Amino acid sequence: MEAELRDKCEELMQRIVHLRGCLDLESKQKQLAEVSEKMNAPDFWDSPEAAQATVAEMQRLRSVVGPLEDLVSSGDDLQVLIEFAEEDPASEAELQSTVTKLESDVDKVELQATMSEPEDVCAAYVQVQAGEGGTDSADWAQMLLRMYIRWAERHGFKLEEIDISEGEEAGIRNATIAIRGDYVFGYLKGETGNHRLIRISPFDSAGRRHTAFAAVDISPELDDNFEVDINWDSDVREDTYRAGGAGGQHVNKTDSAVRLTHGPTGVVVQCQNERSQHKNRATARKMLQAKLYQMEMEKRDEELAAKRGAKSKIGFGGATVRNYVLHPDQYVKDARTATKVGNPQPVLDGDIDVFLESFLRWTLTEKNK
Repeated sequence: MEAELRDKCEELMQRIVHLRGCLDLESKQKQLAEVSEKMNAPDFWDSPEAAQATVAEMQRLRSVVGPLEDLVSSGDDLQVLIEFAEEDPASEAELQSTVTKLESDVDKVELQATMSEPEDVCAAYVQVQAGEGGTDSADWAQMLLRMYIRWAERHGFKLEEIDISEGEEAGIRNATIAIRGDYVFGYLKGETGNHRLIRISPFDSAGRRHTAFAAVDISPELDDNFEVDINWDSDVREDTYRAGGAGGQHVNKTDSAVRLTHGPTGVVVQCQNERSQHKNRATARKMLQAKLYQMEMEKRDEELAAKRGAKSKIGFGGATVRNYVLHPDQYVKDARTATKVGNPQPVLDGDIDVFLESFLRWTLTEKNK
């Protein structure tokens, strides 16, 4: 058997063993059996809400256990084919075909392994805020917002504008949108942090190169299965204000926009997309719950918590997630995974899957160092 093929087989076997341990297959199989037993109880549907939560848990466990069991079984088959190929070189063609398919299967399970937390399946709130760089940063924030909107459209996800504040000359100072679909948060969670743009500024008459920063913050849109303990009466201050509009008959003449400030943490959220103050309040409350839940979850990982803390300074000195260079060279490079794309334009048009997936696989490696 050729040395290259043998090395590929060994690498695949190691990745399968790693996934089996990382995802704790035996434990999840046990959980799946317990949930199945619970669903077989005669009084299971007496409490519909609890039953739906159990069904959702069953689906989540099956989505992990099924592919991983298939992978482990394929790994056993691979071992047999390796032995055949060592005895009979004519078997190498079948082994090569199996390795090619198995590589694809392992890639899929590895990607799924990075989205094993309950909140990963949720939709997401995407907040973009301009940082240092004046008008350039406001323009850059708008470019980033468009990038995420285009990414969502490419994948057929639903979009909703929650809040937007226009820049003084161009672009936006900050904006929040909701992207709804399965595993949106799981895919986008690595986007939180500073994004840096280097280009010849279209706002500089001297044609000089400028660096602009914008910060991205991703939070899961939680459903009723997630509990967040908030004392709305004592810990949250509510302010209402008149929502911005396009002018003329579209100007909002009532204080329908809502801003919520969580005293203990200082987290601020706001919503003005609806004409109804009641609807804006409900959306703002969901956003506040999402941010507080995400902060609590980040305590599980000191590195993520530190990253979000560093985001208080949006500009030089803050943690940079990705660099977008338009001059003199042209490329986009992730500061964590070193993933690099030579043509920035498709990336800015929403083609960011290569960065999302490389980050997710990088986190799987980091967790097991």
